[in-house]
Amino acid sequence: MIRTMVDAMKTKGLRGKILITLALVFVFRIGSFIPIPGIDPTVFGTSIESSNAENFLNLLNSLAGGALSRGSVLALGVGPYITSAIVMQLLTIAIPRLERLSKQGDEGRRKLAVYTRYVALFMAMAQAIAIVVSLNVAQSIDSNLFGENIPTFIVGAIVVLVLTAGSMFTVWLGDKITEHGVGNGMSMLIFVGIISAGAGAFYDSILRTIDDISVIAEPLIFTGTLVLIFFFIVFVDLAERRIPVTYAKQIKGNKMYGGQNANIPMKVNAVGVIPIIFAFSILNFPELLMTMFWPGSGAQIWYSANMGAHTWPNIVLTGLLILAFSYFYASLSFNPEDVARQIQQNGGFILGFRPGTPTRDYLRRVHHRITLFGALFLMFMAIIPGLIFQQIMTEGSPLVNAFTSIALLIVVSVALEFDKQVQAQMMMKTYKGFLK
Repeated sequence: MIRTMVDAMKTKGLRGKILITLALVFVFRIGSFIPIPGIDPTVFGTSIESSNAENFLNLLNSLAGGALSRGSVLALGVGPYITSAIVMQLLTIAIPRLERLSKQGDEGRRKLAVYTRYVALFMAMAQAIAIVVSLNVAQSIDSNLFGENIPTFIVGAIVVLVLTAGSMFTVWLGDKITEHGVGNGMSMLIFVGIISAGAGAFYDSILRTIDDISVIAEPLIFTGTLVLIFFFIVFVDLAERRIPVTYAKQIKGNKMYGGQNANIPMKVNAVGVIPIIFAFSILNFPELLMTMFWPGSGAQIWYSANMGAHTWPNIVLTGLLILAFSYFYASLSFNPEDVARQIQQNGGFILGFRPGTPTRDYLRRVHHRITLFGALFLMFMAIIPGLIFQQIMTEGSPLVNAFTSIALLIVVSVALEFDKQVQAQMMMKTYKGFLK
């Protein structure tokens, strides 16, 4: 990837896109350090540090690059947009009108993008209200900043508006990166946020070794473990099952078509991190509600102790939900019947299977097996790395919460996709044509 970046910077047009991407990312990082007016940012940091590594607030903080723990105006990041994009993708399957829009080409996709932004605005406001209530911002509000005798709820409303506006500004930055830069802008902002949060935790661990020389091996052990996990994720992320398809020769008029071989690639982890996000959201939603409306209640204490992160009931339910959502989402992204019909209509066949129903059954069987392996991989990534970091790190180490399982998967997938985008654009810039 380093070699690709060096070659890309030597290409004039691509160099400009990379510089635009870096400039917009720099704006995003600057906004991540601007505090919300009228509050004490230490309240945000204390609440995040005292929470579980895999809960809703810590997930938002990780995706935003630590902006939530700093009480920044961009604390929500692109989290609301990601949630709205997943919701709209599911609604497209459930609502016929949205399904028709998705099949109307560029015009339909533009309308769906507008609807997604409206849903993202609603999600941003809901998450901002949840954060203001759950973090008990009322104790940190400085009403005198806006004048004397300002009611607390008005300042709280201002905080909600600032957080919502910051989230939509982040979405705008992501759109500009997609339009004028390289790669998907939303993914790039998430990638930068995760890397910056992890780098900050690593820097804090280095400072910790200065005060306590006995923990000097922690950064080295953490780095080695992280490299091994990254290698494992890359290996699975690039793994795929290729089903060979043979197309018979067909004569139409004076031309002959077909007579060639192709492959149907089936990725092992075709569903990405969506099943993990769904599983964590469902398991953390009750705790979030109790934190908002019944803080310190017996129900909240019981749920945190018996159903919180890294408890055995939570681990078992997380695995089962990931398995269920993996099969559910895989069934939405791949339809064996449609693929078998397209193969038959184009005069193709899979060796050893007749076109039509036998081909469909074979594709469904292979797809179910691959989905099982992908689900097991996601279950492993959702549970094992967190337990490993808890075992090898001492209590109070900032490296324990440096990377969540979702963050690890996102970092690898975005880095691989960015490398593919840069290589594709370099090929377009340097290709001189067939006859030249």
